[in-house]
Amino acid sequence: MARREILPNFENCTEEELERVMNALPEQRQFRRLFAILMIFRGLKPADIAATLGIDRQTMRAWIKRFNAEGIDGLLDRPRSGRPCKIPSELDAHLQSLLEAPGEAGQTHWTARKFHGYLRDELGLELGYSTVVKWLHDKGFRLKVPRPWPVGQDESLRERYLQHLQELLREPETDIWYLDEMGVDGDPRARRRWVRREERARLPYGGRHLRYSVTGMISPRTGEFYALEFSRSNSVALQVFLDLANADLDLRRRRNVVVCDNASWHRNKSINWGAFEVLFLPPYSPDLNPIERLWLLIKNEWFSDFIARTLDQLLRRLDQALLWAMGRHDGNKKTCAIR
Repeated sequence: MARREILPNFENCTEEELERVMNALPEQRQFRRLFAILMIFRGLKPADIAATLGIDRQTMRAWIKRFNAEGIDGLLDRPRSGRPCKIPSELDAHLQSLLEAPGEAGQTHWTARKFHGYLRDELGLELGYSTVVKWLHDKGFRLKVPRPWPVGQDESLRERYLQHLQELLREPETDIWYLDEMGVDGDPRARRRWVRREERARLPYGGRHLRYSVTGMISPRTGEFYALEFSRSNSVALQVFLDLANADLDLRRRRNVVVCDNASWHRNKSINWGAFEVLFLPPYSPDLNPIERLWLLIKNEWFSDFIARTLDQLLRRLDQALLWAMGRHDGNKKTCAIR
């Protein structure tokens, strides 16, 4: 005996409501369920829709029943509780302390596999590796590559500099510029990329050491970026840069402070800073110079996987990169915002 075909209850929603929810769905399986109901709205038979979508009629009937019972919500995925974590909650504080101070467990650092082995062998917890990874994520831990950090920093000098900087920022007639140099190589910076498992990721290089330097400075307040190219960074190049910057830039503020690091040519007593008042960063504190973030952005955008076979090719690329940076005032204000 043939089973009677069932149809959706068209009073549960309109065609437009159905389409609106479909277009907002991130997952294909939910989209297919709503698409099936929409096709019935438009006059197609459930059996024909099931054949088109590659599903059996029983699945199609189940979708229609869920729609008739709950409307659109009946076809959306419900939150899943997930498998409960097997790590006892009373150990949470102790294990998080071990993660932050691996020396307490006789470790120099943790990987998820090392931590899983420690829980299994030292604490006798029977649990899977994926359970440990999920627990780490649930507790807010992420796997990150440590950033190199200079050991010669003087925290008192850094604090004094930051206090002085805040005083300068409160002065309405003071503008702050950040100056630094960047070196660009003709061989590309290797970046991670997706390749097939059986393939090797290769990146050609020229074999010649092509390198050029840029001296630049940025005003985080306006996003204005000024830069010149030099064959090398030294006091002669810095003086040429400052002479041209004093002539080219519209220095309207009564006081223009330029912040830079302690490179030997910056400290050269023969340097004429012109309209600029120089303020030196604390030693080993590149993180306090926001132009470093702009240099990193330029290299990522313009010199990743780029190879220059001649100095002329390198300079053309560098010209394009600097003009791009000079034209993104609003972007520079965000990139180089004083934190």
